[in-house]
Amino acid sequence: MDMDWTQAELAFRDEVRAFLADKLTPEIRRAGTLATSVYPDHEASMAWQRILHARGWAAPHWPVEHGGCDWSVAQHYIFNRERIAAGAPSLSPMGIHMVAHVIIRFGTPEQKAWFLPRILTGEVFFCQGYSEPGAGSDLASLQMRAEPDGDDFILDGSKIWTTHATEANWIFCLVRTSKQGRPQQGITFLLVPMDLPGIEVRPILMTSGEHVQNQVFFDAVRAPRANVLGEVDAGWSVAKYLLEFERGGAYAPALQVRVSEIEAAAAERLADSVLATRLAELRIRIDVLEMMELRLLSASEGASVGALASMMKILGTELAQDLAALHLEAAGAQGLAYQPHVVMPGGAIPAYTPPADGHATGAPWQALAPLRYLNERAGSIYAGSNEIQRNILAKAVLGL
Repeated sequence: MDMDWTQAELAFRDEVRAFLADKLTPEIRRAGTLATSVYPDHEASMAWQRILHARGWAAPHWPVEHGGCDWSVAQHYIFNRERIAAGAPSLSPMGIHMVAHVIIRFGTPEQKAWFLPRILTGEVFFCQGYSEPGAGSDLASLQMRAEPDGDDFILDGSKIWTTHATEANWIFCLVRTSKQGRPQQGITFLLVPMDLPGIEVRPILMTSGEHVQNQVFFDAVRAPRANVLGEVDAGWSVAKYLLEFERGGAYAPALQVRVSEIEAAAAERLADSVLATRLAELRIRIDVLEMMELRLLSASEGASVGALASMMKILGTELAQDLAALHLEAAGAQGLAYQPHVVMPGGAIPAYTPPADGHATGAPWQALAPLRYLNERAGSIYAGSNEIQRNILAKAVLGL
């Protein structure tokens, strides 16, 4: 595979760099640099989405007729890599990167016409309602009920680990509309406004001290049947299609940037150090991952990659965990000096503000090390645990 960029691709890279230099404000860049997980500061992320939308680059991976860009695989990869290197925050994935693809594939013309433009502008902001207290990796065991009542469903139950539920105005939910047959049957994919009577959001404090996740309760919530994606009782296929986009994608660009950041920030500790050898080994593994991602994306021409998304999810998240562990070790005592927030008496959650400078907690890269380490532990669990991904590969690819 030829890894050299063409002159046209280099010109596109320069165009992206010029755009980032012109439009990426210090405040937005700071939010991207201080992000401790795949979910950056919400306000900064939305501000950046509006800037990208004005340029026509908010959802380049969408079909052109819905607002995407007619880019090659190389252009998509270059854009993603330059964005990360510049410190731009990511966009919340639930709408643009996940449910939008499901709406494009399974939605009615009316659903596409209403949701897609509003997802692009940020007017519609989704959270994800998949996991339940008794249904995580075993998602087919979900029990949240949706009883038909005329043109509506009556929803009862709860969803957990719901990221940005306090910011979202819509949630896409898997609900049980039938208990007949296998557990995967009788599940429906439903889009639900978050302002309906009977919906309650309760925050969950993460181990890192941050508040990103929540539990969402539904008590006799009346939701329109018109918001079903696909067919009633046939939502399992819709859900699996969405998970390909949640699990897939390119991990290598972000990991390469983080390796370079550690090399630059911890230069003294890495000199003649075992840490330097371990970091070099990680860089090699990340470069191999990049080759695999480019080959896979080129072969699929940007389309869904099916079960191979599970392979990329395993490799990407476990590499991120190994890099986060090395980041924490390189930060040393200054990184360990940071103490995450704790739940206050009465359950109140204090506001989280990332360290701004070197006062008390060390340089930002050191203070962020424990937060990133703790957040990356979730990588091998969310979107289906890596053990589940290995089972998928064993069945779908190896035929076991």
